[in-house]
Amino acid sequence: MKTKSPKKTNAQVKITASSGNVFRDLGLPNPEQEMMKTRLTLQIYPIIRERGLTQAQAAKVLGVKQPHVSLLMRNRSGSFSAGRLMEFLTALGQDVEITVRPARKEHVEMSVMVS
Repeated sequence: MKTKSPKKTNAQVKITASSGNVFRDLGLPNPEQEMMKTRLTLQIYPIIRERGLTQAQAAKVLGVKQPHVSLLMRNRSGSFSAGRLMEFLTALGQDVEITVRPARKEHVEMSVMVS
């Protein structure tokens, strides 16, 4: 029995260098804020896993319902603000620091530094 091999095309693929922010690259609104929320959300998952908390237990610690924890565990910040995500991190025993300094370049942006 012969299997068909995929057709080869000579179509050219256009590759565009990333700006470093996928939300900006996709043209979404508030890309810096979305990137900050993503970075904060990425900090929550390993803390919950490291502590061996169930999603229900984590929900009690964070003061939310279990489905919201499920979203956070899948890196979905949903409708949570950056401030609320920082509150979650402090509820999980993390120090969150905000630093304000003059911009180093013309385009001002927000960022999250993880240590």
